[in-house]
Amino acid sequence: MPIPVQKDILLPFLQMIKDGEEHHINEVIDSLASNFKLTEEEEKQQYPSGNDNIFHNRVRFARAYLLRANLLESPKRGYIKISESGLKALQSGSFKFNTNISKQSRNQSLLGPNKKGEANGIDIQNPFDLLEDGYQTIRRSLSQEIIEYVKKCSPRFFEKLVVELLLKMGYGGFSADAGKVIGQSGDGGIDGIIKEDKLGLDVIYIQAKRWENPLGEPVIRDFVGSLVRNHANKGVIITPSYFTREAKEYVKNIPHRVILIDGESLAHYMIDSDIGVSKIVSYDVKKIDLDYFFEE
Repeated sequence: MPIPVQKDILLPFLQMIKDGEEHHINEVIDSLASNFKLTEEEEKQQYPSGNDNIFHNRVRFARAYLLRANLLESPKRGYIKISESGLKALQSGSFKFNTNISKQSRNQSLLGPNKKGEANGIDIQNPFDLLEDGYQTIRRSLSQEIIEYVKKCSPRFFEKLVVELLLKMGYGGFSADAGKVIGQSGDGGIDGIIKEDKLGLDVIYIQAKRWENPLGEPVIRDFVGSLVRNHANKGVIITPSYFTREAKEYVKNIPHRVILIDGESLAHYMIDSDIGVSKIVSYDVKKIDLDYFFEE
């Protein structure tokens, strides 16, 4: 099932600790993962940015909101227990959250109507989720823009770009001139090479296809033929377009190691390697360092 969002975690969170005992937050996380029937892969899933575990992050924010609403208590570091208000809320059976109210005082309850007959509540959207969603939206838009620009550049510029990208990604890292563009008429389908060692005993051959149309199996087959002629075992084909299913299946069944990089992957690699992009702003998002507060 999908990883639950924060608002769906709140009620099960309270129900997990309704015995009134102290529970370590990790114990609650494990119990909630079982409650939602998360697979091991889902429980370990990270945000696309790789900054945090999605499920653990949402449980932590659910805990923070329940504490703000006085439904939880934190008797000591890392432990929580349900409060009297939390028990009464569960016993009343009128547990309701209003997700539309963004500002509430600590003394207002998440439950039931206020004196004006309006529902009380606090905004239970996870700000980390909002930040991550915004970041991914910007990244997708930037990726599309990069692909459009790459398709408009000259074949020679594209060949230089892909060699620079692979060097920036760490291939041929022993020397700044380990990569070379060789694309020209009669190049046998090889547009660049990267030496992985000083003697050039291990070489990656590159083909840069600045095509609009998808690349099929015949293109891959011809490239593999070029590898054979050059006594090479490793190759990379890069395109701002995409590869057909047949092309992807073909590379799985050959003795050579051929990596296919389509437009979407190319754009993401360029962003991560700071090629063709510039930083306009950055934010440091921090969380508590529990080790710092550990007392023996």
